[in-house]
Amino acid sequence: MIERSSEKITKQLIRSILEKEWRANDPLPPERELATHYQVGRPTIREALQRLERDGWITIRKGAPAVVNDYWKHGNLMTIVNILQHHDDIPDEFIVYMLELRITLTPAYVRDALLHHRLQIISLFIPLQELTDDPQSYADFDWKLQKSIAELSNNPIFLLILNSFQDIYGKMAEKYFLEPSHRQASKHYYEQFLEATLRGDLDQAESLTKEMMSTSLELWKTKMNGGI
Repeated sequence: MIERSSEKITKQLIRSILEKEWRANDPLPPERELATHYQVGRPTIREALQRLERDGWITIRKGAPAVVNDYWKHGNLMTIVNILQHHDDIPDEFIVYMLELRITLTPAYVRDALLHHRLQIISLFIPLQELTDDPQSYADFDWKLQKSIAELSNNPIFLLILNSFQDIYGKMAEKYFLEPSHRQASKHYYEQFLEATLRGDLDQAESLTKEMMSTSLELWKTKMNGGI
């Protein structure tokens, strides 16, 4: 797929904001200046600015240059995706943020899905028997498992949230699963979760999920601190 000029300029402007060329509350150059700088027409610049406003990066003002927002306060899910797309290597602190989000999010859609589609969830663990002990395999299995469970929930918002991170989830998961101890902890969780689900003990399955989400966060923080 050929990338539109406005998409390229949007990405370049985001990078400039992330690299603090422009900070929160700074005015962007006028459209005419930006058009000259990027060697495109003003309609292309206008389209790029509209994309930036949609995702919380800037505020467009009539008759005046757009102003850079504090994207942590004005952004949305796409803002996070944009940030991570501009990093070749996912920053450690972003993995912390995502693991913290999972503590609240994952048990909710797991519980919902278990109540309505327990047998389908059990079938998702068939590939567990052939799971190889490497980061890529664990990252793939975990993504497919989480996405499928969210899809089995009666609340479509859960899946929409996960889909927003589809392009970067794999990178984050591979980095997390580089540690053998992280893979072992997840394997143990998968097995215990499956046993509880087979027994029909939904409370235990939900409790195990909450515990694992918290454990994942603590394991990652320990790794960040050099194993201390």
